[in-house]
Amino acid sequence: MSAISSFATKTLSAEFCVAGGGMAGVCTALAAARNGVKTILLQDRPVLGGNSSSEIRMWICGADKPDNREAGILEELQLENLYRNPKLLYSLWDHVLYGKCIEQENLTLVLNCAVNDVTVDESGKKITSVKAWHLTEQCYYQVDAGMFADCSGDSVLRASGAEFRRGREARSEFNESHAPEIADAKTMGNSILIQLRQTDHHVPFIPPEWANRYTVEDLPNRPLSTSDNFWWLEIGGVNDTINDADMIRDELFKMAYGVWALIKNHPDGRGHKWELDWIGSLPGKRENIRYTGDHILTQNDIEAEGRFDDIVAYGGWPMDDHHPEAIKYPGKPTIFHRAPSPFGIPFRCLYSKNIDNLLFAGRNISTTHMAMSATRVMSTCSIMGQAAGTAAAIAIKNALTPRGVYEQKITELQDTLIEQDCYIPWHLRKIPDLTMKAALTVSSGSPDNLLNGIERGLADNDNGWRGDENETITCTWKQPVNAKRIRIVFDSDFSGFKRMRCNYPKDYPPATMPAMLAKDFDIEICSGNTWQTVYQIKDNHRRLVTLPLPEKSINACRLRLKSAWGGDKTHVFSFEVI
Repeated sequence: MSAISSFATKTLSAEFCVAGGGMAGVCTALAAARNGVKTILLQDRPVLGGNSSSEIRMWICGADKPDNREAGILEELQLENLYRNPKLLYSLWDHVLYGKCIEQENLTLVLNCAVNDVTVDESGKKITSVKAWHLTEQCYYQVDAGMFADCSGDSVLRASGAEFRRGREARSEFNESHAPEIADAKTMGNSILIQLRQTDHHVPFIPPEWANRYTVEDLPNRPLSTSDNFWWLEIGGVNDTINDADMIRDELFKMAYGVWALIKNHPDGRGHKWELDWIGSLPGKRENIRYTGDHILTQNDIEAEGRFDDIVAYGGWPMDDHHPEAIKYPGKPTIFHRAPSPFGIPFRCLYSKNIDNLLFAGRNISTTHMAMSATRVMSTCSIMGQAAGTAAAIAIKNALTPRGVYEQKITELQDTLIEQDCYIPWHLRKIPDLTMKAALTVSSGSPDNLLNGIERGLADNDNGWRGDENETITCTWKQPVNAKRIRIVFDSDFSGFKRMRCNYPKDYPPATMPAMLAKDFDIEICSGNTWQTVYQIKDNHRRLVTLPLPEKSINACRLRLKSAWGGDKTHVFSFEVI
């Protein structure tokens, strides 16, 4: 017989540790690793994606106008999903995220590992390590790092002593007209989602004995429809969504089975040709704890468009404030207060006011409750994550705190984000010197849009160039130059459908790649008077493409289009030689 007195501890070290593998955490970790920082990503679930994962299945929402749709790492992930998962199955989406993380240089992914302790130094202002319990390895992980990011949504690193807020601020504190008169601890609640599949025949649904029983009159202002994803199956806003999590989950189960029984068996036949394909076991969370940063974003900031000098991300979702009574409230389950699209989010909302090496991204950033109701959606969280991860890399490389990045390197952070395909409203891309020195020509039309620093359609301005098969964009120099790489931005159609499904109709068509996105293309260089093809790219499914060039002196560099995914022409926003 053998016995152990304690569980083992495994120790990992990195420059940067990210807690939480939802969309914010994935984008934070990928951004830091791609910018050269040794990064560890700790995720407490067996899959990545958080509320978008197969465990919860909420679609990814963000800016509500195509002009302002989020790009960067998020768009890369969604295009990868269209390419590999055209039926839009959530279990495959999990593994698209998993694949991106395990293939990424400088990134170590640890799943099933929940942070449960934080160590700070003697000053109380710096985190030195976190400890996490690994569910399947049955051991502890200690992660030592110089910089940390909390993308858990639940703000698990608040054990460091970081300042935070919870609940709803009084209207008078920030002069927010939509806030309640008196501050309280109420939040938005948690939801269980349902997915349905269309069938040919009606088989009555028999709910469990413990399920709630409803009539249509019990659920006013709720869309009792098979086309819905049941986001309004919500409760917990008057409870503690962390401490009362199991109680909330149990009540959500009762609600979900009762609601589906009402729809499925309704005598008007609304659910007769649908079956329950999946019901969640893990509630999706909207709100609990928000960190305090050097700036607290407010309703008024959002309504003024958030034109901060240190803008690094943006939102475009309205202030979507769910009633804390949720399903028990007979009125409308949410109020969509108008918000500009876009509105800026400053970097000062993404790092801690009092812990010197703590960043955060997601629904736990430094905002009021009202502002958080607009910033909490996953597209917005994703681009905040890319900003936080990029900032961490700049901080580490320059021996700075996040506040030091704000004070000394904010322009570098913004420029890096734009180069890596993050749109920052009211900012233009600075065209590289080598490209500006070249004669830029196209085989038809005008190349002017390729040099305007805008890499998307905006306000009915195309901002790109369209080319047929074998048409070209060429940079030519009077004297030979030493170029290191090329950077191309294609059009991935921000008006197109990329989000996951909330139900599965019969014979629904697979999703397709954006029609005007380049599928096949060549890169050619000219040295002396000799042209050679250095890349023949097939099945491209990226909006941003960067490729290193051979280490030789060149006179010209050319993009030759071969085919688009579905359109007659390929749409190009940028072709740069750097």
